[in-house]
Amino acid sequence: MPHPALFEPIRIGNLNLVNRIVIAPMCQYSAEDGCMNDWHLIHLGQLALSGAALLTIEATAVLPEGRISYADVGLWSDQTEAAMGLTLERIRRWSDMPIAVQLSHAGRKASVEVPWKGGAQLPPEDALGWQTVAPSAIPFREGQVAPHALDRQDLKRIRDAFAASAVRAASVGIDAIQIHAAHGYLLHQFLSPLSNRRSDEYGGSLENRMRFPLEVFDAVRDAFPENRPVSVRVSGTDWVAGGWDEEQTLAFAQALEVRGCDVIHVSSGGLHPDQAIPVGPSYQVPLARAVKNAVGVPVVAVGLITGYEQAEAIVATGDADMVALARTMLYDPRWPWHAAAELGGQVRAPSQYLRSQPWQYKDLFESE
Repeated sequence: MPHPALFEPIRIGNLNLVNRIVIAPMCQYSAEDGCMNDWHLIHLGQLALSGAALLTIEATAVLPEGRISYADVGLWSDQTEAAMGLTLERIRRWSDMPIAVQLSHAGRKASVEVPWKGGAQLPPEDALGWQTVAPSAIPFREGQVAPHALDRQDLKRIRDAFAASAVRAASVGIDAIQIHAAHGYLLHQFLSPLSNRRSDEYGGSLENRMRFPLEVFDAVRDAFPENRPVSVRVSGTDWVAGGWDEEQTLAFAQALEVRGCDVIHVSSGGLHPDQAIPVGPSYQVPLARAVKNAVGVPVVAVGLITGYEQAEAIVATGDADMVALARTMLYDPRWPWHAAAELGGQVRAPSQYLRSQPWQYKDLFESE
C-alpha cells in the first residue's frame, strides 16, 4: 500500500515530529504536593518508548488551587519544577521523543477526590479540599459549594501564574506547551455562557468571554521561547443547548491563530452535567474537521480513536492533521508499533527491544 499518511512527518513551528500520533495528556492523580514521583517516571517513561511523535504531560496546575485534585501535578514552585525536571532528565536518557506539558487551572471543577475514590467534590473545610474559583459564583453541580467569583486582581494573578509556569516549563526543557481551555476547566468556564455570567468586560458577548483565555494565551506565548510551539486544547461544544458551540469555537480558533497559536487540539464537553454526548468512534472528528476548515494551523483530533485504519483515515482524508490518543495508549502502550506494522509505516524502537520485532521470525513461521 502507499506510504500511510499517519506516518508522514510534520513540522510544528520549529518542532519536527516524525509522525502524526500524539499522546494526549492523561491525569494520573498520583503527585505529592504537586510533585512528580516514581509513578510518573514509570508512566511517562513507557510512553516515551511507544513510537509516537509527541508525549504530553497531564494537566499541570499553575497554582495549588488550580489542581483538579490534591494529587495533581503542578508547576508553580521550585519544588514542583525540580520534580518535573528530574523526571524528564531520566526519561530523556533513553528517549528523544519531544515532550509537551498541558498547563491548566481547574476553576470550579477543582478540589475533588481522586476518581477511584469516587471523585466527589471536597469542601473547603476538608483536609484535602479548598475553596474553588470561577468566572461567576455558579457551582458545577447543584448542591456543591459555590466557587468564588474572580475579581480583576485574581485574574492578573492567574494570568501571571500561567506565564510563570511557562518559564518553568522552558527551564526544564519542555518542547511545547498546551494550554487547557477545554473540558469545563477555568478557561472553558470563561468561554461558555453557561458558566460565565459576568457583567464586566470578561462576560456577556463572545468577544468578552474570549478575552481572558486570549490574555492567558498571550502571556504564555510571551513567556515561552519563541522557537517552541504553544497550542491550545478546546472543547468544540458543550453538548448543551445555549452553551459553547461549534460556531463560537471557530471564532476562538481564528483569534488564537492570529495571536500565533501553533496547533489547536479539538475535544468537547466537560462543562455541564446535562451534556448529551453522542459517544462513539470518531465522535469528535467532525468538530476537528470544522476547525481545520476555518484555520491554517495544524489541528489535532481526539476521542475514541482506537483503530489503525480509523486513525489513518482521519489524517489521510484531511479531517485533521494529527490524532491524539489517551486511553488507547494506556491500554496498548505499543499502539504506534502495531499501527505501523498494520499500515506499512515505520517507527523507531529502542535497541533493547529490537529482537521483539516479528519480521525476524518470518522464515520460521513460513517453514511450519
